[in-house]
Amino acid sequence: METGAGIARITWHRTKQQPELVLALGHGAGGGIEARDLVALAGVLPAQGVSVALVEQPWRVAGKKVAPAPRTLDEGWRGIWPALAAPGVPVVAGGRSAGARVACRTARELGAAAVLALSFPLHPPGRPEKSRAEELLGARVPTLVVQGGNDPFGKPEEFPAGPYELVEVPYGDHGFAAPKRAALGQDEALRIITDAVVKWVTGLG
Repeated sequence: METGAGIARITWHRTKQQPELVLALGHGAGGGIEARDLVALAGVLPAQGVSVALVEQPWRVAGKKVAPAPRTLDEGWRGIWPALAAPGVPVVAGGRSAGARVACRTARELGAAAVLALSFPLHPPGRPEKSRAEELLGARVPTLVVQGGNDPFGKPEEFPAGPYELVEVPYGDHGFAAPKRAALGQDEALRIITDAVVKWVTGLG
């Protein structure tokens, strides 16, 4: 669909019943909607009465390799919002990494019911002084952060206190990959994510 930043694409994973919520998930700056956490959530949530919309930003649809500036990402997200709201039920804005930042920055403006922040990039790797905590704290709607225990963009213990919930995926990196030597397997890591999100979204009402 056309947005002010170019043509975006929404891939719907719809519940078979009347949806209670729509969860919109944007991708990160280094990948698309094939990310393991986005795929896992799209596979689980429709059975819980939540339709999932996986959103591809215009730069990704156009085949570009580098994400544009944050304001352009926000413009693309704004452009797809009417389609997300069309089912007439509350919309939870979410995404991974850069997509989580977009969701936080625009939540109040667009009327999001809540925000799901997967692998929120609290700071660039090795640069904790370049904190993006204000974006997270500025969402001002119910927020769940799901963060890998070894995420170089911000480990769970680095996050400031705030009005949000945080769930840790032990050993997980920025893509929630669990190293082979870890006590936690990849399937278990994904189950932590999906279980936490299911519990959270079903409690939003």
